Amino acid sequence: MGSVLTIVVGVACAVGVLISMLAMGVGVERQATGNVRADRVILSSTGARGNQSSIPKDEAVGVRDLAGIKKGVGGAPIVVFDSLIPIEAHRRVTGVRIFFPLVGTTANFTEYRPEIRLTDGRMFRPGLHELIASNPCGHQFTGFEIGDGRPIRGADWIVVGHFEEGQTLQCVVYTDVDALMSAFNRNTYNTVSVMLQSPADFGAFREALQANPTLHLEAQHESEAVRERFIGLKGILDFAGYFVGAIMAIGATLGAVNSLYAIVDSRRREFGTLRAIGFGSAAIIASILCESLLFALPGALLGGALAWAFFNGLAASPFGYSFQLAVTPSLGLIGIAWALGMGMVGGLLPALRAARLPVATALRAS
Repeated sequence: MGSVLTIVVGVACAVGVLISMLAMGVGVERQATGNVRADRVILSSTGARGNQSSIPKDEAVGVRDLAGIKKGVGGAPIVVFDSLIPIEAHRRVTGVRIFFPLVGTTANFTEYRPEIRLTDGRMFRPGLHELIASNPCGHQFTGFEIGDGRPIRGADWIVVGHFEEGQTLQCVVYTDVDALMSAFNRNTYNTVSVMLQSPADFGAFREALQANPTLHLEAQHESEAVRERFIGLKGILDFAGYFVGAIMAIGATLGAVNSLYAIVDSRRREFGTLRAIGFGSAAIIASILCESLLFALPGALLGGALAWAFFNGLAASPFGYSFQLAVTPSLGLIGIAWALGMGMVGGLLPALRAARLPVATALRAS
């Protein structure tokens, strides 16, 4: 019983750690895509993405004339111009300095992002050094209360409003794009964002974009652009998860090997009897491997249950990006496959040992 318990607990620990680590990558993706809409399109300069994209002002305004764009208040097309500048903030508890982008945007960005809702203060005014910050900014960092001044480029930029944007835990700060570009002597945007009349208009919009020789831009669905932006962070977290999970799996597998060796040694007479009545080596190997897999399965279920109980929904902020860990059914299946792999590898050597026991020696075992 003790040997079986050792296997179950070892597998549970390995699977629990693996699922908990992989839950970070799933949480990042879920956080990043939580507010994504099918009728929104992100434009960037050809061959570039995100902060590397550079779109001249005179080129960007030509996007407004393309087909398929939804009209907003007053009949103006819903086209938003964004420029990103890194700013720093200090965490409330630890004081650690974190860098994240200040997003300069146009006044109609609330038509493009209707999920944004002011919860305190007011919207920033065009041309002024004013900021609005998402509610998580005030919870996580210092200097984001209404009326606080943020030193940027030799001037104090005043926080005039707080907002919420869906269920995001990420600190996001917006300001007027012209004021930001003027302060940093820029004349190019990073991205242009467009809301379509319907998701079905994406093809017509992209064809119109490609047909215009003055526009050297690439169009992506918002979901594609967001996933591409966070693929690096998710990849790092997934690599860390599998690396730590592999170390735990090696330890658990070695423990399972020792436990199964003990089980095989205690059942020599049984295996000798099976061989004597006609069961071959293959049958002995198969029976021990099946036992090993059956021992691993409850460990996988226990490890997955513990990961869900202790880590699902837990807030984390690696590399300055805030999100909640998400333990999903797909991670549970990965955990089960991981455990079965450990059971198969751990049971192989003891199974071979049992199959090679001489019948006479096994029958003489006490």
